[in-house]
Amino acid sequence: MAMRRVVVGVDGSDPSMAAVRWAAEDAAARPVPLRLVHAEAALPGDRQAGARGSLREEWVGDRIDTAWREAARRHPDLEISGGETTETAVKALLEAAQEGDLLVLGSRGIGAAAGFFTGSVALPVVAHASVPTVLVREDWYPDTDRDLPVVVGVDPAHRCDPVLEFAFETAHRSGSPLRVLHMWRRSSVYAYPSALPDPKIGADLATEARQKLDAALGTWQARYPGVPTERELLDGEVAPRLLEQGAGARLLVGGRRLHRHRRFPTLIGPVTHALMHHAIAPVAVVPHE
Repeated sequence: MAMRRVVVGVDGSDPSMAAVRWAAEDAAARPVPLRLVHAEAALPGDRQAGARGSLREEWVGDRIDTAWREAARRHPDLEISGGETTETAVKALLEAAQEGDLLVLGSRGIGAAAGFFTGSVALPVVAHASVPTVLVREDWYPDTDRDLPVVVGVDPAHRCDPVLEFAFETAHRSGSPLRVLHMWRRSSVYAYPSALPDPKIGADLATEARQKLDAALGTWQARYPGVPTERELLDGEVAPRLLEQGAGARLLVGGRRLHRHRRFPTLIGPVTHALMHHAIAPVAVVPHE
């Protein structure tokens, strides 16, 4: 995947500072330039006037300068650019993403105080971004442990090549093993919940699911033969199992389907919603058909 640049949104908050660290690590590893985007788009309750507003702006500016200096110190050969824009946060980030191939945002998840990269910004950006978007928690820090896996959830029933390409490329670049998860539900073949499971039916379903997963992985394993790849079939609800398996991941990768023929083609599915709100590891959301 030829990457032109990594774009990261920064507003001075702790999650956005973590996003800058993650984005700088990723950009330096590719290597491609890093662009920082700061939009003055305060929430209604954050609007302040006079000296208090000036102090807040000064604080934000200092934090952004700190993020810039830290990225430059950690990666002296990394080309860094960026600046402030008067556009709304969502518009600024989506426009900047068109000039790159990866967008990185900070994320607080569920239950935290309102901020720049909470649902009001992250959700519409992820829903409309045409490039993969990574959400980073504020407690993320660079880790050189190469044993941390990249974990990706796929459904071979849909076109998952963009998701697998992103996952394999990330694992290859970071020297990480790759875990490919496919969730299937044994209960889906029974007409009512109390039906007793037939072991043969379950075995046949598992065999069919594994064959489809092997077929989906074939091209990418041939393209990235040096990436240690583990595949696993899991029976149960998709989101809880992905969150469980991805808790200790370097990166948890999921997809967002583009429903071009529907009235609202950019809706985020329930699984992606769950990953965005509850995952501990950084989450990559990859748009695909």
